[in-house]
Amino acid sequence: MRSRTVGGLRATDAGTTLTLTGWVHRRRDLGGLLFVDLRDGSGLVQVSFGPDWTEEDDLKEAHTLGAEDVVKVTGEVLVRPQDSRNPELATGDVEVQVHRLEILNEAETPVIPVYRGPEEELPAEEQRLRHRHLDLRRRELQENLALRHQLILTTRNYFDRLGFLEVETPILTKPTPEGARDYLVPSRVHPGEFYALPQSPQIYKQILMTAGFDRYVQIARCFRDEDLRADRQPEFTQIDMEAAFVEAEDILLWIEGLMQELASVAGLAAQTPFQRMSWAESMDRYGSDRPDLRWELEIQDWTELLMSADSRILQGAVEKGGRIRGLRLQGGASLSRREVEAIEEEAKAAGAPGLLWAKRSEDGGSGPLSRWLGESHWGGLSARDGDLFLVAAGPDRVTSPALSAARRAAIQALQLPMVREHAWLWVLDFPLFEEEDGEMWANHHPFVLPHPEDVQRLDEDPLSVRGIAYDLVYNGSELGSGSLRIHDPALQRRVLRLLGLEDEEIERKFGFLLEALASGAPPHGGIALGMDRIVKDFLGVGSLRDVIAFPKTTAARALFEGAPTAVRPGELADLHLQVGRRKDEGTGGRDGPA
Repeated sequence: MRSRTVGGLRATDAGTTLTLTGWVHRRRDLGGLLFVDLRDGSGLVQVSFGPDWTEEDDLKEAHTLGAEDVVKVTGEVLVRPQDSRNPELATGDVEVQVHRLEILNEAETPVIPVYRGPEEELPAEEQRLRHRHLDLRRRELQENLALRHQLILTTRNYFDRLGFLEVETPILTKPTPEGARDYLVPSRVHPGEFYALPQSPQIYKQILMTAGFDRYVQIARCFRDEDLRADRQPEFTQIDMEAAFVEAEDILLWIEGLMQELASVAGLAAQTPFQRMSWAESMDRYGSDRPDLRWELEIQDWTELLMSADSRILQGAVEKGGRIRGLRLQGGASLSRREVEAIEEEAKAAGAPGLLWAKRSEDGGSGPLSRWLGESHWGGLSARDGDLFLVAAGPDRVTSPALSAARRAAIQALQLPMVREHAWLWVLDFPLFEEEDGEMWANHHPFVLPHPEDVQRLDEDPLSVRGIAYDLVYNGSELGSGSLRIHDPALQRRVLRLLGLEDEEIERKFGFLLEALASGAPPHGGIALGMDRIVKDFLGVGSLRDVIAFPKTTAARALFEGAPTAVRPGELADLHLQVGRRKDEGTGGRDGPA
């Protein structure tokens, strides 16, 4: 139907006659002459219609063309005059003078525009998701998805060179506790029983290691029924890998090599080796296990120094086992009170009751904290005129996230300069467990191998035990998480018991894994990297929805196709299901599954 796509046309094609197809992107009607930007999946090119070169009937029809009409044109490629070339287009040196036109399909007036002038804003995101077939015609989204394709292709080729075998693991599996809710799928042939969509291929890839598949990789689809954010979707894609007879160093070096190749494809830099930092150090210096190291601003521990300040707030926090920590912002005194309070609001949103702050000036100091500070305190803080100090006092579990949020807000408020453009980091040695409301939870998942130096404390002090786990962080975003796995079934059962599972529940949920481990499992480990997040962060876009063809909204709805949706009673009956009503119906509640 066509000679070629339009995006590759160049001045070297001048004099050739071609047949092209595509959409009417934009038209400029000058009366006798008509110019149309013709767009296909490869780009766009200007085509022209005129009485001197276009068939008479076709010229009349050309003047009826509307936006997004699908057309086929045949014409001659010409070099455009120097003063009419478009340097912003790859095809900007040429145009096609159309001899013949065929309208393949007329389009209704687009509900949202595909062509957008330089000063025009995008329609609201909900509108764009509702009409995703039109939104996806935008060049930006097509380029995003093209980069995604190239990164996935590069990943497959990279692991293939290393001897990894791609194996597809089941989508219909059994529920397992991995930190989020499962999507459940009712079985028609087994009444009252359910499959679960996998939150990850974690257990299956471990079983593959016990089965003798030395190196596994998969571009895996995963599902989690959890509240959404800009960096989360209910279904997502991850680069999932596992290898036998490895140490953590093997995994880290493989992934650094992968990131170098992926970054190169995206036109970015990934200088190896990546910086490494323990979880404890990361939390202490930045208040976060995924710090953005493009800026060097660090949290300081001023407990010993400020304990002598005449403040019951500070002294009381330390007496209860907390610390006094904060940020020194050079030049921060230039921020207004309102700007400082805005930073404090970010800390409060992260869980702190508030921040104490002080500004240093020639006249001494100002701010709520300053009334407790003497010259010895200012000296200990290495204070200079123009500095702003932000202080939080209390247990680290409260002050760390608060100071991390304050750090991010202060960097933005002061427009601090970056010290590096691409900040890669491995965060290592995460706690094996964490405690919440008196219950113990797995920090990563229940299969992380405890650090050999800490195993003897598993029963007496489990919260102090580190796991051989590692997260990859890029510019403050967690790209992936991995660990070495427990390969001893007795140790695995011991960890599951510490998480509060009884033997009967362990057998019901994990019996098949324990059986595989007991068959002679090799030491093994791996990692899972978020493909969607890698593309998003490499492109610097604000939302995962900009790098996924058909994303869900923050309410987990697919607006274009209208999912989820109600089903007919007969279909429910086939699945042995019945939809009930919520207990709050009649008081403003909505119908929903009982």
